[in-house]
Amino acid sequence: MAETADRFLLSPTTISSWMGRLDEGGESALLETQDPVNRFPDFVRYLVQWLKVMCPRLGKVKIAQILCRAGLHLGATTVGRMIKAPPPRFPQASDGAVGGPVVTAKCPDHVWHIDLSAVPISGGFWTTWNPFAVFPCWPFGWWVAVVLDHFSRRVQGFEVFDRRPGSQSIIALLDSVILQVGAKPKYLISDQEAQFDSDEVHAWCHPKGITQRFGAIGEHGSIAVLERLIQTMKVECTRLILIPFRRGAMVGELELFFDWYNDHRPHTTLEIRTPNEIYHDLLPACEQPRFEPRPRWPSTSPCASPPASVESTSGAVHVKLEFLYRRKHLPVITLKRVA
Repeated sequence: MAETADRFLLSPTTISSWMGRLDEGGESALLETQDPVNRFPDFVRYLVQWLKVMCPRLGKVKIAQILCRAGLHLGATTVGRMIKAPPPRFPQASDGAVGGPVVTAKCPDHVWHIDLSAVPISGGFWTTWNPFAVFPCWPFGWWVAVVLDHFSRRVQGFEVFDRRPGSQSIIALLDSVILQVGAKPKYLISDQEAQFDSDEVHAWCHPKGITQRFGAIGEHGSIAVLERLIQTMKVECTRLILIPFRRGAMVGELELFFDWYNDHRPHTTLEIRTPNEIYHDLLPACEQPRFEPRPRWPSTSPCASPPASVESTSGAVHVKLEFLYRRKHLPVITLKRVA
C-alpha cells in the first residue's frame, strides 16, 4: 500500500480509503472485484448453519468431520466463520405458483385475496384440562373467510362458519361475492390450504377466466396483505367485544366492522384514503379544503401532508366524536367550524 501511494504521489491513508470502496455501488460499481478462488458458495454456508440449528450440540470441529465423511471437506475455522456469518438470502418466488410471474394489481377487481382465520369465542382455544386445547369450532370459536380487493384494500365479502369450511363452501362464498359486487377478479390469490388448492376450486375458476395463484406468506404483495387485514380485524374488533354464540349475531358484528373499515378507516398504504374512495374513485376526504385553527398562519403556507387548501378564515373548530352503530370500537370523527 505504501509503495502504491508512492507511485501515485498519494498518502497511504488515501489508498486505504480507496481500497475499501472498490465495490461501492454493488453490481454497478466502477471497479468490480473477482470472488476469491477459495470462497465456498452460499449453499455451503446454508448447509453448515442448518446443521448447527438442527444439531446445536455439534461444534465446528464435529460438523467439519461429519461433512468430511459425507464428501465435503471444510476446515474447522471455516466452519466457525460460516456459523457466525449471517444466513444467505436466496431468491424466492412470490405472488403465485413456483416459477410463475409476479401478479400486480393494476385496477379494482384485478386481484382478489381470500383467506381463513379462526376467532375464539372466549379465552382462546385452550383449557385447564388435558389435552389443554379445544378443537377450533363452534361453540369454542368461529371460522371467518374474507375476500379482499388488492388494489383498493376493500373487503369485498366475508362469511362465518362454525367449523373449518371445505372447497364447496369457499366456492359458494366466491359466487356470492361476485354476485354482490357485480365483478370478478382476473387473479385469485390464496395460500395452499386444501380448501383452496383443490380440484373443485380449479374447476370453478377455469370457465370464469380466473387465474389462481398461491402466495408466499410474508412476501410483499402476497397473502401478507390479507393477513394484515385479519390482524386488524382481531385487534380492532373481535378482541374488543364479546364474541356472540349465535352465528347471525357474529355475522352482524363483522358486517358493521367491515362497513366502518371500508368507509372510515384511513390506510397508510393508500395515502390516508379509505378503500371505498379508491374502489369507487371518490374525492379523498384528506384532499378536501382543510380547517386552519391558527389565526395568524398564512393561508398560502404549506401544511402537513397531503397538501390541501384552507377551507375558510382561521379560527376554532369543534370536534364531534360519534360511534358507528353505537359501537365504541368504530369511531367516526368530524370537525365543524365554531360559529
